[in-house]
Amino acid sequence: MYVDCAHKMDSESMSTAVPESNNLRVENINLRVSRNQKALIDRAAEVQGRSRSDFMLEAACREAESVLLDQRYFYLDDEAFQRFTEMLDAPPKDNPGLTRLLTTKAPWER
Repeated sequence: MYVDCAHKMDSESMSTAVPESNNLRVENINLRVSRNQKALIDRAAEVQGRSRSDFMLEAACREAESVLLDQRYFYLDDEAFQRFTEMLDAPPKDNPGLTRLLTTKAPWER
């Protein structure tokens, strides 16, 4: 759960939401919503037994983390990019374990 989330930056990752248990909430985020949006959010929060603020913050942090993780970029020089595309275009190597997995019927199909 990401009710108290903060962005942690390091050299290995662009940004990730992590629980922040020792910090108080001191920042405000204000939103204008329609009556229907507020009712929808309130119903969902009530189903989970949470406050509107906790529900919205957790949902927003989860979505923010997903967006940031989808935005991973990496740079390759021309030679490295050529090797990378060749690996992607090459036929897959023989993998007996994967072949066995894909040809085995699921337990509920036996």
